[in-house]
Amino acid sequence: MSTLEIWLLAISLGIDCFTVSIASGIILKNIRWNIILKMAFFFGLFQALMPLIGWFGASRFNHLIETYDHWIAFGLLAFLGIRMIRENFKDETICCFDPTRLKVILTLAVATSIDALAVGISFAFTGFDTLSSLKAPLSIIGITSFLMVASGNLIGIFFGKRFHLRMEIFGGLVLIAIGLKILIEHLYS
Repeated sequence: MSTLEIWLLAISLGIDCFTVSIASGIILKNIRWNIILKMAFFFGLFQALMPLIGWFGASRFNHLIETYDHWIAFGLLAFLGIRMIRENFKDETICCFDPTRLKVILTLAVATSIDALAVGISFAFTGFDTLSSLKAPLSIIGITSFLMVASGNLIGIFFGKRFHLRMEIFGGLVLIAIGLKILIEHLYS
């Protein structure tokens, strides 16, 4: 994966975090840096840890599925992309949660980072064969999520319910495009 693809992947993974943080900002109504930074830290941490966990699991079994790894990477990324696009068309439900509680923040951080676990599995099949090769992608994913959550909270606070973003389609299309690129590279190389 190129650096540009990793940045696009990081943004795609951070879109769920961004959306949740806008909702949290709407609920907060006032800038509370301790809450905003705590939320950004945990979301960024889990977005960076989940691909690592997925990579560890998948890299142990790489030799067993090497022939099909490009199909697995494509399937995972396409599945996530399609799921993200489908989420855009579902009816929004109003969720009442308290974004100031650590338990809520941790639950949301884990829930929004499940997709990143599957991305970590795809990393094991796309040339990231050492732990050191994951350093840059994981850092980019974590930092991007941190920044997206902090900015999402501020957007939610400043613009409230009037500011209505639906970024899931863009994120889903990026994931599908990266999956297709991986598949095409492996089939024609």
